[in-house]
Amino acid sequence: MLEALLVFQPSPWEDRNWAQLSGLPLEEVWLPVDEVVTIFGWFVEAGPTSPVLLWCHGNAGNVSHRVENMRQLYQRGFSLFIFDYRGYGRSTGVPSEVGLYQDALAAYDYLIHQRRIASERLILFGRSLGAAVAGEVAMKRPAPGLIVEGAFPSIQAMSDEHFWGVPARWLMDVEFNLAGKVHALHVPLLVIHGERDSIVPMALGKQVFDAAHEPKRWYVVSGAEHNDVPFVGGEPYFREIDTFIQRVLSKR
Repeated sequence: MLEALLVFQPSPWEDRNWAQLSGLPLEEVWLPVDEVVTIFGWFVEAGPTSPVLLWCHGNAGNVSHRVENMRQLYQRGFSLFIFDYRGYGRSTGVPSEVGLYQDALAAYDYLIHQRRIASERLILFGRSLGAAVAGEVAMKRPAPGLIVEGAFPSIQAMSDEHFWGVPARWLMDVEFNLAGKVHALHVPLLVIHGERDSIVPMALGKQVFDAAHEPKRWYVVSGAEHNDVPFVGGEPYFREIDTFIQRVLSKR
């Protein structure tokens, strides 16, 4: 099916000293999901009581492509667990929509049961395709808040935008229906979007926001495209994330 070409775009792993290069205390995590799939990730601890971001990344690359952004969040006092979906980076298996959801749920359960992190300080963070993955975790597991960035409401909405409305089910066995997920949720939500996003136009991100219940917040990064939102957004962007997290954690 075409999802292997159009949706899932993993990059091969480059074996380097990522801890030294990043300057981060990267802890390697190998997490068996089932008898076939083992996913790889990095846990970065900022402190024993710090907020923890469970990071579901986008459809391309692997975790090593996020180290600069990881450093920025770590410097704000956030602990992080970022993992590669099956078939990405060092993780085994073949990516699929159901598989990505299973991987993210396994990552959540690892934080709760093995690292003994209280769900009350665990924030779900999904970027682009990973927004739907984080939304699925929010459907199945407790968390005080959900942050999505560069998010789209569904694969069909993306097909409407880029492929003249061709029914996506004709081409791909994926839905990633984030709009449906957030509509069913009652979790505080922050939706971040780049003003000039040409991959996921801002109007699609606004559809995600409109589908969600209160409490929710819409935040646009002026001049940002799809992949440069944190870097264009700078200090106000990180302050927005920090304010949202502190607000939702204070209400627990």
